[in-house]
Amino acid sequence: MRYVDGPTTEVSILIAATPEAVWDVVTDPTIPAEHSQELQSAVWDPDGPEPGLGARILGHNVNPAVGEWRTSSIVTEWDAPNAWGYAVGDDPASAAALWRFTLTQSDDGTTLTQHVRLGPGPSGLTPAIEAMPDKEERIISKRLQFLSENMTANLAAVKARAEAG
Repeated sequence: MRYVDGPTTEVSILIAATPEAVWDVVTDPTIPAEHSQELQSAVWDPDGPEPGLGARILGHNVNPAVGEWRTSSIVTEWDAPNAWGYAVGDDPASAAALWRFTLTQSDDGTTLTQHVRLGPGPSGLTPAIEAMPDKEERIISKRLQFLSENMTANLAAVKARAEAG
């Protein structure tokens, strides 16, 4: 597994609610910060356009291995109530990560999937990989596991809110 190959991970959860009800919750960028070990806050850019294609999300992150940093992400997909995604950075072609949520209706409710692709641009992993190229696979594997755990907590929170109405 190499960073240049765009490693990915995703998690899914079944929610006993309509896609519209799930959409209203999953497009709130403040929710992941309530359950993340890294993301401290995220908000729609108050000086930008309304939530939708081209809108920006401003984030604040902390990780003991990397330190503290802020992000600006741009919404690259907005198809209510089916899917939305964003790129961390100003340009999807050089994003640190590409995030995507898909909502699929079923007889039992809505399956919500959260997906992330690392890269294609540099990220907090880049210095670690450059310093220890022989450990690249392990570094990436650990990062994907960490992200999966946080994504699982995020989807559980979305499920609880959407099902509570």
